[in-house]
Amino acid sequence: MADVDIGGRARRLPPELALLRISNARHRLPAVFGTGLLIILALGVMIGAGIFSLAGTQAATMAGPAVIVSFVVAAAVCLLAGLSYAELSSTLPTAGGAYTFAYVAFGEVWAWIVGWALVLELLVAAALVSRVWAAYLMSTLDGLGVGVPSFVADHSAVGTGTGWVAASLVIVLALLVMAGTKLSGRVLALIVMSKLIAVVLVIVVGARYVDTSNYTPFVPQVDSGGGTRGTVLQSILGGSGDAFGVTGIFTAAGVIVFAFIGFDLIATAAEGAKNPRRTVPRAMLASIAIVTVLYVAMATVLVGLRPYEELGTDAPVSDALRAVGPGWSADVINVGALLGLTTVVLVVLIAQSRVLFAMARDGLLPRGLARIGAASSPSRAALLAGLAAAALALDPGTASREQLLVLGTLFAFAFCAVGVVVLRRSQPDLERGFRVPLVPLVPIVSLIATVWLSLNLSWTTWRNFAIWMIFGLVLYVAHGRRHSGLAKSAAPEQRDESVWPPEIELSEPLPPPEPMAPVVQLAGKHRA
Repeated sequence: MADVDIGGRARRLPPELALLRISNARHRLPAVFGTGLLIILALGVMIGAGIFSLAGTQAATMAGPAVIVSFVVAAAVCLLAGLSYAELSSTLPTAGGAYTFAYVAFGEVWAWIVGWALVLELLVAAALVSRVWAAYLMSTLDGLGVGVPSFVADHSAVGTGTGWVAASLVIVLALLVMAGTKLSGRVLALIVMSKLIAVVLVIVVGARYVDTSNYTPFVPQVDSGGGTRGTVLQSILGGSGDAFGVTGIFTAAGVIVFAFIGFDLIATAAEGAKNPRRTVPRAMLASIAIVTVLYVAMATVLVGLRPYEELGTDAPVSDALRAVGPGWSADVINVGALLGLTTVVLVVLIAQSRVLFAMARDGLLPRGLARIGAASSPSRAALLAGLAAAALALDPGTASREQLLVLGTLFAFAFCAVGVVVLRRSQPDLERGFRVPLVPLVPIVSLIATVWLSLNLSWTTWRNFAIWMIFGLVLYVAHGRRHSGLAKSAAPEQRDESVWPPEIELSEPLPPPEPMAPVVQLAGKHRA
């Protein structure tokens, strides 16, 4: 423990201990994910509200047809970030993802900050996507001619009404995670395939109805003050919340990063991956490449179907097809979107429970959240994640918080970029299954791109993010700093062996992963 500073300053988690706690702790997650299943898991999250909802709203309100370029910009930033995530995940394949990377590279306080940002990202994601799900549910029932009572319809829109329909979905899925339900890889693959069919259907069927006149003007004239809230960059440069124009492209790109969230969640599943040093990097980069091609093609067709001003609805994809094409295609897309958005919420809740599990296992959150229940699941962490997301889903203002989600994501991106450089210098001998090329150039470019997009988010978003982080720091000072597993590891009489691994010679080789059945286990495994 020579590398651990117990005196109250920065306490860094030794990488050897980060790996040993996986193989020797009583609370760990099983190895079930191969490369293919990791890709399916990523696509299960990535193909969701970002393309089925935000593409249309950002075209209508911020970028016009140039939202196509916004997708390319967002993809480039995420690819750069994905390279850093790939190296760090192949080096430290643990459940905490960027939280654990920061713990090893920067120290405990920074790890808490990154982990708290991840909690925000996943909390808002589950709540927002569930509200989009409710809107697509209404669109599906309407297309099938099923009457819906007003007390349901009035509370199923993305941005209006108490979202009790969305909250109900979150609670049901949280109960599944708590129960340790095993979702067959075939079932997950089938659901993901339904989403892929929905996207391809838009591209193939929609291409027949594209009106090229809808692409002009490709970059609409700047609407001075037309943006609902001024961005940080616009304020610095003297703008006034402008929409459209070149500024609108980058502002939309900052929000559209939401559509690519999912590849980073693979990092939280790395502890449960087979041969993670190889499978995790491959899955991350492959999933980014797949969705980039699909997103750009789908956005190109979507803005060609209708004038961009008419795309700002709760279900813009199916509404656009219903307006110009066969009604059956819109119904198929709605069903595919419903199934797809369900898996998004489900996997986000899994990821949230894993982050809470990792932080609690380290003592930074109450250690009860790291307990594995009778159903081999971190049930308390899953319950907390579900209740918090359901409560947020009730608020109609959640629809305007997508930028808050994106800022939490970009915050983690920035730390991962810097973390690659720091660990290359401080821990050059660590085994790396994947190495970012041209270090430090590529991480620096990734950091600059990430900061640029974050500055294209609104002042309101930054203010709310700062409030969240201040609250988190207060919580860390009140609880995490005093109950840290690293601090207690120096005093044997205070050590909790059920959470923190026993002392083991660091020269011992790590045992091979246990063989597991080919299933996606939605929880953890208790090993006595």
